Amino acid sequence: MSPDSGNRKGPHPLDRDKASEAILALRPVTFCYKKELDPDGIPQFGLVAEQVEKVDPDLVARDEQGKVYTVRYEAVNAMLLNEFLKEHKKVEQQDRREQELEATVAQQQKEIKTLAASLKEQAAQIQKVSAQLDLNKRAPQLVADNQ
Repeated sequence: MSPDSGNRKGPHPLDRDKASEAILALRPVTFCYKKELDPDGIPQFGLVAEQVEKVDPDLVARDEQGKVYTVRYEAVNAMLLNEFLKEHKKVEQQDRREQELEATVAQQQKEIKTLAASLKEQAAQIQKVSAQLDLNKRAPQLVADNQ
């Protein structure tokens, strides 16, 4: 808050959805001031106040006659900060979710290796039992042939 913040009515939270809609509807432009204001014609970057007024009338300042004359960039900056904070929070949540998913994948890979090893062991045991059954089937036939 600025030094004169004591002169304001308490801070009011932004309506985040409305602020998002407004800030995302703004269209930055490049322009040059008229020769009498800027003889060098240096390109400027900013917003057109009349267009900003259509998006959100609170984002412009007016002259004594009530005509729009400039963009309230300090308000735009506050809204941009709000958008940045919202996106930053989303990124942090996505990072946490990504870490959780990576941990889950690692655990599942470990379990898959364990199951694969168990399956190999069971397959080897089944082969041994099958081989033993084959031997048992052949043994009675040999005895029967010998008599």
